[in-house]
Amino acid sequence: MPVYEYFCEPCNGIFEELRSMRDFEEPVPCPQCYKDAPRIMPTSFSAFTFRDGYPRRIPDDGKFYHLGQKVNKMITSARPNEHPEINKPEPKVKKLKGEVTEINDTVEAAVKGDLKDLYGNAVKPQDVKKGLESGRVYKKGTPGLD
Repeated sequence: MPVYEYFCEPCNGIFEELRSMRDFEEPVPCPQCYKDAPRIMPTSFSAFTFRDGYPRRIPDDGKFYHLGQKVNKMITSARPNEHPEINKPEPKVKKLKGEVTEINDTVEAAVKGDLKDLYGNAVKPQDVKKGLESGRVYKKGTPGLD
């Protein structure tokens, strides 16, 4: 049902009323003084259309707003208050060629059994990468012998 505007002369006020289309011409009682008020032409107009289930103002450029910034796609899933176009994830840092070579040499030493941690314990080859990424220090040499 559309919303129509009515003007009450005794109150000198404009008010809106939700009416069916067949009853729009009939006067409506004023909410202030309860006297019949005739329908008037709208004092304001706001055009909008629906896109993806949401009302959009005309002209619609096809963009969406997320926290005051324009984005191309509507958010479908993310953390609260984040949008994939605005809060882009940081790319993973690639290791340099020398770092990769050093990791491979350390893994080979662990496979041979020549790698130990600072406590003198042997290091398993599968634990080398994780240990180096977390900042652990390993020594090459026979475990248990100093």
